[in-house]
Formats: sequence, C-alpha cells, structure tokens
Amino acid sequence: MPEATPIAGIAAALDIANLDTDQIMPKQFLRGIDKAGLDKGLLWDLRFDADGRPRPGFVLNRPEYAGTRVLVAGPNFGCGSSREHAVWGLQQYGIQAVIASSFGEIFYSNAMNNGLMAVMVSEADAKALVAEAAASPVVFEVDVAAQQLRSPRHRAAFALSERHRRMFLDGLDMIGSSLAWRAGIEAFAQRHRAAQPWLHDVARRTRDRLDGR
Repeated sequence: MPEATPIAGIAAALDIANLDTDQIMPKQFLRGIDKAGLDKGLLWDLRFDADGRPRPGFVLNRPEYAGTRVLVAGPNFGCGSSREHAVWGLQQYGIQAVIASSFGEIFYSNAMNNGLMAVMVSEADAKALVAEAAASPVVFEVDVAAQQLRSPRHRAAFALSERHRRMFLDGLDMIGSSLAWRAGIEAFAQRHRAAQPWLHDVARRTRDRLDGR
C-alpha cells in the first residue's frame, strides 16, 4: 500500500446501530473468486429498493454527498460475520475511514489490516460528529500521525495501537508488516536448521521415500 497521508474528504452520516457485515456486503455479492466489483454491492439494501432502483433519500445516493470519503456510523459498526468483503467493498467505493464509538471486533481487525482506518471515538464525540455530518456535507480530516480527528466544528482524539499506527503510516499490510522482521525470521530459520538438520525439508524427503525415489 502507498504511504499514508492525512485522510480528508466529505463525511456522510450513517447513524445505524449494529450495522452488520451482511448489510454492508450482502451474500449475493460474494460469488466472485476475486475482489472485483464489490463496490456495487456495498450497502445494497439501503442504497436500492427491491427493483434495484436507487433510494433517493439514502445519504450516499444524494448528489451533495458524491465522493464521500468518510463514514460517521452508529455504534457496533461491522458486527456479525467475519467477511472481509465488507472492508474491500467500502474501500472500492472510495471510503477511506469509518468513525464510530465502537466496532465489531473482527471487522476492526480486517479494516486496520487492509488500510481502512477505523476511528473509535467516545460516544459523545460520535453523536456530535453524526449530527454535524447529517446537517450538511462537510469535510472531515483524520490525522493518523497525530491521532486527531478534525471537522469544521469539532476536534476529537482517538487511540490506535502502535502496530496499527505504524502499518498505516508506512503503507504496510499484514504481509508487509511481517516482512519488516525478515532478517530476524531468516536468522531464526538458520539457527533452527543448524540445531535440528534432520527436520530440514522433511516433507520432500518423506514424499521421495514413499515414491521409491
């Protein structure tokens, strides 16, 4: 992932408590073998009616909220099943950060490991930010380096683990974060092989023996 800069963009209020991953990304959009096209399914039943027509009153369908980059959500956002597609769909749609007073635990991990910033603020701050975003389209800024959230009328601090903070600032996913320890991993592997050489490549040697080679 590219190195991160402060996230800034129009914020849309989605004040729905316990919005689960099945609603964020419905099951009928999980049929593909890759991540492509998940933006089409994002929040499908909220964005569209039973005939597939856009619901004009839904915030993300309103012209003034085109290009939304930040969602300000209700508590326990992303509860439910563990589907990572919910995170991928939000990102493909253009959402870079979700702000809420609490998140489903697995969704939070999936979001942070994929570079979608999940900003957890106090309940009072969340309510104030929802009200501000709902009143009119305004730009919110999420400064991960300073762990500060700024809007035209509010300032709020948020906490991050140092691992998640560094991953986001350095543009690392889980693989990239693991590779930061590559030298130590390789050194351990060499020590392990030297101390227990009979374990090296044991699977291949066992297969060869069974095959009569």
